[in-house]
Amino acid sequence: MRWTLKPKPDSKTVEDLQKALQVDQSVATLLVQRGIETYEEAKRFFRPSFEELHDPFLMKDMDKAVARIEAALSNNENILVFGDYDVDGTTSVALMSSYLKTKSDSIATYIPDRYDEGYGISYKGIDFAQDNDFSLIIALDCGVKAIDKINYASEKGIDFIICDHHRPGPELPKAVAVLDPKRDDCEYPFKELCGCGVGFKLIQALASKDGKTIEDLGEYLDLIATAIGADIVPIVGENRALAYFGLQIINTQPRPGIKAIIEQVKKDVLTITDVVFIVAPRINAAGRMKHGNYAVTLLTETNEELAKEYAQEINEFNLDRRETDQRITQEALVQIEENKEEDRLTTVVYHETWHKGVIGIVASRLIETHYRPTLVFTKSGSKLAASARSIKGFDVYNALEACAEHIEQFGGHKYAAGLTLDPENYEAFKQAFEDEVTKTIDRSLLTPEIRIDSQIKLKDITPKFYRIISQFAPFGPGNMTPIFMTENLKDTGYGKCVGEDDKHLRLTATQGKDKIVCIGFNLGNKCDLITHNKPFDAVYSIDENHWQGNVSLQLKLRDIKA
Repeated sequence: MRWTLKPKPDSKTVEDLQKALQVDQSVATLLVQRGIETYEEAKRFFRPSFEELHDPFLMKDMDKAVARIEAALSNNENILVFGDYDVDGTTSVALMSSYLKTKSDSIATYIPDRYDEGYGISYKGIDFAQDNDFSLIIALDCGVKAIDKINYASEKGIDFIICDHHRPGPELPKAVAVLDPKRDDCEYPFKELCGCGVGFKLIQALASKDGKTIEDLGEYLDLIATAIGADIVPIVGENRALAYFGLQIINTQPRPGIKAIIEQVKKDVLTITDVVFIVAPRINAAGRMKHGNYAVTLLTETNEELAKEYAQEINEFNLDRRETDQRITQEALVQIEENKEEDRLTTVVYHETWHKGVIGIVASRLIETHYRPTLVFTKSGSKLAASARSIKGFDVYNALEACAEHIEQFGGHKYAAGLTLDPENYEAFKQAFEDEVTKTIDRSLLTPEIRIDSQIKLKDITPKFYRIISQFAPFGPGNMTPIFMTENLKDTGYGKCVGEDDKHLRLTATQGKDKIVCIGFNLGNKCDLITHNKPFDAVYSIDENHWQGNVSLQLKLRDIKA
């Protein structure tokens, strides 16, 4: 791991903020590093407000989208709410359909089958709409590149409204409205909404026509907080406010489907991290292992007993998913070793039987072992389909764009993308991708980096300090959990490896008269660094340890060095 200590911010700015807030210098430093330099900025950061949400009509085409939906509702048209099969897509469909059903009985939902139809708007979905007299489709978390499919729908007399957040191509589809803050001609102030976020802006605009405000839409915020966490969008600006209030709903009055998931894990208060690792994988498992419809059914169910049944079903899908992705990861690691590809700057692996629903997870797991841009391919009908994942600082979407001659279609983000290609193009693509990455990547990025906010001493870690930095939450891209470094620590002599296969490290670190318990997940192989009273340096975050009714602070080690 590369340890990178963030540059110290301007000392005068830190000093002024410290005085204004009456906090320790270390807290003021952390705030200035996050771009918070004044009392007013700090107030907005610590107390998110609905006032931070922008007028939805600032988004290009919002007026057209609202007018078309209002016309459809007035004429009692059949409206089909269409979304992708992942968490962002299924929460978007649950949100939009739940809202529209308060206004009309002529609302239905459609999630494409991952295996039969693939990602995004599908011809099969459009045919379904025609066969069932739907004259308007609202597409969420997809559609901004679906030029041909929107034309196909238009020929059948079906209108489209697109709510997307992915990068558009050079041409926009000819839909009634294309809501996407990443459009070049869209001046919406916040560009980092997830798909569910764009959908929420649409219902916010519709509600405003009825004289309703954001406070009247609280019941939908648990969905959007789940999507924000799962889609790993920056938790700043509008996303921070939506995630903050959405977490409050999740922890006080979640919809029955989310409540049923929480009850399965018996956790009292969920953070955004818990949403990412507890709620999101279960919702995702439906589309990965069976069908995304199961997730929408769970998220829209109002009967608590039925929701418990659906949540149990989805939990079974998640257990199946976990077993499948672990097996495929091991097979992929063997393939890398057998093909002697350790010296490549990319990982590209393929097996025709690998489960399409988990290849994205497998790509992420491979990066944990071989830290480089990664694609995992499987057979999908007559084509090969892949999930791409990248490493911090490298734009895999741009790399795929440079290899477009070998690809049939692709889409996604800087760090995650999906693509399909013809089998005969696989080897050529694999080499082209390796060549492009070799040509463009900064070699230092191939060593994982830990960015350290501040260097502190153990005596600085007090309950008050922890209470303040806890209020920095919700954490995520743009506002990551504070990471600290402390030098010249020693173990009390009782440190040891714990857990299955001794994978983890547990110790009590001391520095002078101060000491604190530490847990280092997957750091068991570094146990020898702390033995025999050897001094070591540590990088860590601070959290609470709950044990037998007692609560104490502990260090969550990220790495240690002699």
